[in-house]
Amino acid sequence: MRPFVLLVASIAALGGLLFGYDTGVISGAILFIAHDFALGTKAVELTISIVLVGCILGSSVAGPLADRGGRRITLLVSGIIFAVGALLSAIAPSEDVLLAARLIVGIAIGFTSVVAPLYISEVAPAEVRGAMVSLYQFAITVGILVAYLVNFALAHAAAWRWMLGLGVVPGIILVAGMIFLPESPRYLFKIGLTDKARDELRRVAGHAEIAIEEQAIVESLAIKTAGMAIFATPAVRNALILGFSLAVLQQVTGINTVIYYGPQIFQLAGVASNNASILAQTLVGSVNVLLTLVAIFFVDRIGRKPLLYAGISGMFVALSALAYAFAQTHVAGSLVGIALASMMVYVGSFAYSLGPIVWLLISEIFPLEARGLGMSICTLGNWLANLAVSLFFLTMVQALGASVTFGIYAALCIVTLVVVWRGVPETKREILEKISLAPGARAAEATR
Repeated sequence: MRPFVLLVASIAALGGLLFGYDTGVISGAILFIAHDFALGTKAVELTISIVLVGCILGSSVAGPLADRGGRRITLLVSGIIFAVGALLSAIAPSEDVLLAARLIVGIAIGFTSVVAPLYISEVAPAEVRGAMVSLYQFAITVGILVAYLVNFALAHAAAWRWMLGLGVVPGIILVAGMIFLPESPRYLFKIGLTDKARDELRRVAGHAEIAIEEQAIVESLAIKTAGMAIFATPAVRNALILGFSLAVLQQVTGINTVIYYGPQIFQLAGVASNNASILAQTLVGSVNVLLTLVAIFFVDRIGRKPLLYAGISGMFVALSALAYAFAQTHVAGSLVGIALASMMVYVGSFAYSLGPIVWLLISEIFPLEARGLGMSICTLGNWLANLAVSLFFLTMVQALGASVTFGIYAALCIVTLVVVWRGVPETKREILEKISLAPGARAAEATR
């Protein structure tokens, strides 16, 4: 591992910290926001979910912006936007202002969710790309855990404004870090700054590999197809279908019901106080951080697909147990323990599989000419699915019951396993430009 590569990937991954902090902090803050602003169920869902509207807006333009202005500057601007939104959230005098502030925060998160994995994948050498892109997911889990700890520390004072306002800190750190980082060498090749691109590629790839990698990049750029027309080619079309499917399935298997509504789920299970439910959520967040390390250490050794198979299977078992437990009225006394154990297994399984590997795969499977736009479309699908799940979770629980709701998420884990089995290529240690989902390439990969 080159220290320079690790430094670059770690700073870029701070975009995930923004994502994680806001995702985690609202789960505790909403308990007190709802009280201060007298919010009903629909208003609570909107307050949590409005950030996802911003994410949809941000992710839909992030790829094209990164293709025009560069990966580095887009990440820098996203940190500024996030800091402004977090500060406005903290001083919001009304629910309407808070909604506007969270919309701004969402735009910044949408930018980083596209550009941070994109930037890291283009900088990291092939043999450690999986681990480096997984740092983005690790930063998300660290941000979530930090948010839970902040929530727990401030819950006794119901200080939701401080909970939201402290989001300024990761925004400032990202801006400060990105000022000193280089541009992606692949982007520099794309815009014709060949000498500068070669210098940056040498810093991350080393002298031995640079000729092979430069040749692959140049060959990929020789295919010139404008705009959406590039998705008519079989390899890019297949990549878009697979990437979009994985991005949606990552969300509709229910992860953000646990992240956003964890305290409410524990209260459904019988936890009486806000403090106790936030503490239980903090334990789940700790598992999320620790198990993400499994992906970092093993994704480039044993590969993407084995981790996906193991993790999604664990999610299915945990969701099935949760659904069964909520259906049994006679286990009410032990439901808290079952809910905590199931959610820890579920989040832990997600943490080393669908969590990091979906972001990794969508940053790998597109050719350079389609990478920015392709990742934008896939990430847009991810945020749309996230919005749908978070906006209607409480409504589903009220209409269908917790047991049926978690049963639906368990069934979608089976669908995800089928998609992984049928569509996902094994991309470990491959140079980005050598990865292809063209029919012939997939057949060759299947025979290896």
